[in-house]
Amino acid sequence: MQAITRQGKTVEDSLGKVILPLGVYYGISTQRAIENFPITNYQLHPELIKAIAMVKKAAACANKPVLETKAPGIFPYIVSACDAIIDGYYHEHFVVDPIQGGAGTSLNMNANEVIANIALVEMGHDKYLNAVISPYDHVNMSQSTNDVIPTAARICIRKLLDQLLETMAELCEIFKEKAKEFDNVVKMGRTHLQDAVPIRLGQEFDAYVRVLQRDIDRISNTGNYLYEVNLGATAVGTALNANPDYVREVINQLRDITGFKDIRRCGSLVDGTQNTDCFTEVSAALKICAINMSKIANDLRLMASGPACGLGEITMEKLQDGSSIMPEKVNPVLPELINQVAFQVIGNDLTVSLASEAGQFELNVMQPVLIFNLIQSVSMMNNAFKVFGERCIKLIRLSENNLNRLKRYVDESPIIATALAPYIGYERAGAIARIALSEKTTALEICLQDATLVNRLGGEDMIRKILDPDAMTRMGENLK
Repeated sequence: MQAITRQGKTVEDSLGKVILPLGVYYGISTQRAIENFPITNYQLHPELIKAIAMVKKAAACANKPVLETKAPGIFPYIVSACDAIIDGYYHEHFVVDPIQGGAGTSLNMNANEVIANIALVEMGHDKYLNAVISPYDHVNMSQSTNDVIPTAARICIRKLLDQLLETMAELCEIFKEKAKEFDNVVKMGRTHLQDAVPIRLGQEFDAYVRVLQRDIDRISNTGNYLYEVNLGATAVGTALNANPDYVREVINQLRDITGFKDIRRCGSLVDGTQNTDCFTEVSAALKICAINMSKIANDLRLMASGPACGLGEITMEKLQDGSSIMPEKVNPVLPELINQVAFQVIGNDLTVSLASEAGQFELNVMQPVLIFNLIQSVSMMNNAFKVFGERCIKLIRLSENNLNRLKRYVDESPIIATALAPYIGYERAGAIARIALSEKTTALEICLQDATLVNRLGGEDMIRKILDPDAMTRMGENLK
């Protein structure tokens, strides 16, 4: 039963009456979800909406023979409606909250209702004529929330991972360029935030390149399991109410529609419906990457500290005012951003882990929060890494003041006496370091003033060679 008033359209089902706002394409199930789950006020990610439409299109195409028999003429309109959503239209009608009870049933029904009503309007009918196109019997034919939502989530996250991996590859190249640019810049290495032995700034940036490359490999490898989908499983993995021809064909359709040629049906549809370990593995890889990037951000913040009273080893681009009270103060806002994104991703990983563990028997009903957090992690990392590479790493430079500081730190550090230990022993080298520190001079000067030591080591040139900071950084470069 339907009635239209100024307040909206009144619709009724077995649970009672609901008023739908005028002009919307969703239906009664969606409206109930709006009322039941006013949780985050976040919109669904566009890629998730598109992925659900791809699943619905694949299902419709696989069901084409049955649809044309049971409801002649509706098939092309269902497909056209799915295509419109895939192309970015009607997304404003996907209004359910990302975090919801029911294992994603509200999201699945939101899609079924919107697709059915778009198709009805395209056919020239009024919306909500379920006798012509039913969200349940036609759009959701041979499907269940329990195979639609996990499959759509895998497609969405795989697409987002591809975007992230492309961004990470670009960021890696930026770090490589900086590693080359700074390859001959010698600085003091630090352990425990204390002076260690010399290292080249380019070597530090090369280390950032290598850890980022491992993250790329790790995320790429873990993301491969996302290609295994349980579409066709229906409710518990037994394919109840799904024609065997549909189960076989729907995967072929999904490959063509998504462009993912590696998509395949799970070896066990029951396993694919019960378990969410593919998501937890991806989340763990993202967490590791976020931790690594946060460590890099910490290094850069320390190196750029100052400009007068910090380390002052590198200069970052001035992006915005750093204080509402202190004129000319500039802050390392993008490394700070990376830190905060990492904190969020680490927290999201815990949520994903808890949600994955909470599965019971044939279904994990906690998938909405799992999917929400995983999509957020990938999206935030992609956005943050883009701006971090382009507006921070690429623009790092060494001013004359930076170079002077780097040289002074190396020259004045007594720890370079470490290089003498193989020649004169640990204790004697330590004594030279202590004297240099107490007398505020350099280890080189202490050695050159000791005639006995000069003779023992073969002359002043030999001492200068042993204590050459640049040479100290190259000892391991020819190792195979």
